[in-house]
Amino acid sequence: MKISTRGRYGIRLLIDLAEHPSEPHIALANVAERQSISVRYLEQVVIILRRAGFIRSVKGASGGYALARLPQDIVIGDVLRVLEGDMLVVDPPFPGETKSKLRRCIRTTVYDRLNDRIAQVIDRKTLASVIGTVDPDESYMYFI
Repeated sequence: MKISTRGRYGIRLLIDLAEHPSEPHIALANVAERQSISVRYLEQVVIILRRAGFIRSVKGASGGYALARLPQDIVIGDVLRVLEGDMLVVDPPFPGETKSKLRRCIRTTVYDRLNDRIAQVIDRKTLASVIGTVDPDESYMYFI
């Protein structure tokens, strides 16, 4: 399993929007500039995230995008699944597919455990915990 550019850029877009809560909406060009991402690529990602209900758009000359939910209500795993599809290391077996003992053993001792661990991490992290607004023990803010 590898998270594609679409998944990485989508998370970066949401983080950027969450880091600017005082702005009612943000132009995509501003996000693209701050994140060093192509505006055209972000436009494609925005469509997916808007349809999934993670962001909302404001039309017009001074329009832009904003989070449609609170950062603590946006789970990173949900976002990645919308952008990437399932987050499995190996595709599940086809219905009726016969598996040898070795294949069954590898699946249960390695692949299924990896899938569970990945799900545990991405389903526990919210946008708010990533940007450090909640769960200070889990955030990456360091004070000197």
